[in-house]
Parts: sequence; C-alpha cells; structure tokens
Amino acid sequence: MRMDQLKNIFVLLAGTYVKFLLLCSVLIAPLSLIPASAGADPLANRKFVYHIYWTGIKAGQAVLRYQSTPEGIIIKTHATSADWLSVFYKVDDRAQSTLYPDGYPKEFRLKVRQGRHKRDKVTYFKRQKGDEPQKIIFYNIRDDEKLEYSFTTPAYDPLSAFYEMTKWDLKTGQSHFINIFDNKKLWNTEVQVLRKERISVQAGEFDTIVVKPILQSEGIFPKTGDITIWATDDHKKLPVLVKSKATIGYFKAVLVEGDF
Repeated sequence: MRMDQLKNIFVLLAGTYVKFLLLCSVLIAPLSLIPASAGADPLANRKFVYHIYWTGIKAGQAVLRYQSTPEGIIIKTHATSADWLSVFYKVDDRAQSTLYPDGYPKEFRLKVRQGRHKRDKVTYFKRQKGDEPQKIIFYNIRDDEKLEYSFTTPAYDPLSAFYEMTKWDLKTGQSHFINIFDNKKLWNTEVQVLRKERISVQAGEFDTIVVKPILQSEGIFPKTGDITIWATDDHKKLPVLVKSKATIGYFKAVLVEGDF
C-alpha cells in the first residue's frame, strides 16, 4: 500500500473518530454529575477520565471536570486525539455548560479545533416565564452571526439534556424523549432503554443499564452510527462504557478513573 493511500485511510478514520470523540465528551459529562455526599465540600472539583479506542487501538481521551457552586453547576469537557492520530488530524475540542442549581441551562459554549477546522459558538438560554415562549440566543463567534429563537416547550443544550436524564426512572423496554437545541435546530430526541448488564472496565466492575440515544442532529451530535451507553444502574447513572460503529471497525470509550 502506497503512503498516500495509507494517509487517506487515516484521514477517513480521523473524520469518523472526531465525531465519536466529540459525541463522547458530551454523553459522558452530565450523566457523571451526582450530588455531593454528606460532609463533602460542595465547591470541590471532580474529574472523570475516559480512554477512547478504535478497534482496540487507543485513539485519544475525553476528560470531564465539574464544579458545583451556590449559583449552579459548571461542566467542562476536553476531548483530544492521541499523538499518532494527531499526525494526520489533530483534535482539541472543549465544551462548557453553566446550569442553574436545578440543572436547567444558562449558557453553553463550544470550542472546536479539528485539523484546520475551527468553531466557536455560544448558546444562551432564557428562563421560561408562565405561558411566555422560551427564548434561546445562538451566537456563532467566528462568523459574527447572532440568531434568536422562541419555543413553547423547555429546551436543553446537549450537556444539560443528558444531565436531565439522571432524574429519569429508566426501565427496560421503555423510551424517553427530550428536546435538545443543537446547531440552530430543536430536536425531539428519543432515548431507548435496552437492558441491564454487569460489566467490567478499567475503573472497576459495575451493574449497568444499557441505553441507546437516537441522535438526529448534525451539530455536536453527529451521526456516527448506532451509539450504545452502559451507565451505572443507580441514581448516579455514570457512563462507564460507550460504543459506536465506525466506517472502518468500531469505537469505544471506557472509564479508566474518576472522583467517585
């Protein structure tokens, strides 16, 4: 195989990997937020680390950090490609969501660095008052584009939407729906509850509930194939494993350590 052919394969792989990496940085973040235990410092930072593999080869990692403050919750994710993949296509993506104490979003920021491709976007969420429509302001910083939207039902950003899932009573065979505002559109997203399963990962052994979000958006929620999430079967609903098919092989994100 010629070098140019090999490079094209890696670029194709990188493109699919970028979508999965960005998706993982969103899916793992809000589900990992759990109330501080009795006596714990409510302002303490917490961190969870996930390694991401392509067909058994480590391709990068996603790191979650969050802080619980009197004003609300701040979630930060940082997804990066491994050194070998960065030679062909470097990834350095950051997302941050600021939430009210009840988990409803105030602001969502996305900073994407994927090869030569760059995105910087902010979405502001206004509280819905009575029968008034909810206002959402979308600002594309690099293009200096500002748009305002009104919706009759509450909408969440990608991070706060999956944080909201921690409040759901997930039962096998059921589906839940939530409105997610992503990339200038409102998506009524279905989350299917598939089964319960005990699995072992680097961070330990867990009883999990397996869910499958039916993702439609092409924004921060790109279509990478079927996405399956193994989350702890308790009030934490902490994702310990995420799997997806790829153009070549498959991807998975595995929890390796965290401040439980």
